[in-house]
Amino acid sequence: MDVPAVRSYLAGLQESIVLRLAAIDGGPFLRDAWERPEGGGGVSRLIEDGQVLERGGVNFSDVRGTALPPSATASRPELAGRAWQAMGVSLVVHPRNPHAPTAHMNVRMFVATRDGAAPVWWFGGGMDLTPYYGYDEDAIHFHRACRDAVAPFGAELHARWKKACDDYFLLRHRREPRGVGGIFFDDLADGGFDRCFAILRSVGDAFVPAYAPILERRKDLAYGELERDFQAYRRGRYVEFNLVWDRGTLFGLQSNGRTEAILMSMPPVAKWRYDWRPAPGTPEARLYERYLVPRDWADESTAGLPARG
Repeated sequence: MDVPAVRSYLAGLQESIVLRLAAIDGGPFLRDAWERPEGGGGVSRLIEDGQVLERGGVNFSDVRGTALPPSATASRPELAGRAWQAMGVSLVVHPRNPHAPTAHMNVRMFVATRDGAAPVWWFGGGMDLTPYYGYDEDAIHFHRACRDAVAPFGAELHARWKKACDDYFLLRHRREPRGVGGIFFDDLADGGFDRCFAILRSVGDAFVPAYAPILERRKDLAYGELERDFQAYRRGRYVEFNLVWDRGTLFGLQSNGRTEAILMSMPPVAKWRYDWRPAPGTPEARLYERYLVPRDWADESTAGLPARG
């Protein structure tokens, strides 16, 4: 188990992603280094009110504690009370243009320790895409990048982790997917440390190729007040998921993490309406009918798709 190698990789991943997003936006990311009183710390990189990115955050953290919080032991009750170390990169990108989707990615490692016992380690992570105005070619591209990232490690992984993503990023109180999904995995320790660390690196390295072409393709499309209003309405769903269901948010708050870094995933503008429905036949209705339903996007054909954007 080479924890320093994981830490070095994650710090470099944060930097490479920030450089690519800053190049697309044209503006700088703020750098906020912080320390956690209970142990460890991290670096938050953030852009707000950019030319392309209304808000974007890429966090690196390496934190420690004396007892795992409940959110981390719900599926591993035997680890309750153990000392722990958690490190990872977590990002959320909220573009200004409603035609450009929000994106999320997280890769992380946990180590739980107890005197007299061998350390228990595991990896987790994934990425998902949340469009406001759907484009088939974007969903296909993103899902194929996810599939290609995990393909070298087993043909069965993509289907399993795609379903896990569809199941996890679901607003259960509304019975509604958050977006078009991606991949999601947790409690990964099968096959040994080297294999699992390689999977983590492959997923982390896949984010920029998966998302940057979509952002560049959509960032300059024309839009008006109607599209911005719908974007804010759908961002309300994003807020609901993060505050009600997201285990990472809950872990951060339960472990006395840095609140500003934990909640940087929130969109800068969001709206709610009472029992609103899109008008039939509109692009807004199409989001619900075609994109907020689980589909095997990686297997969809791009033949015959209209040239959009």
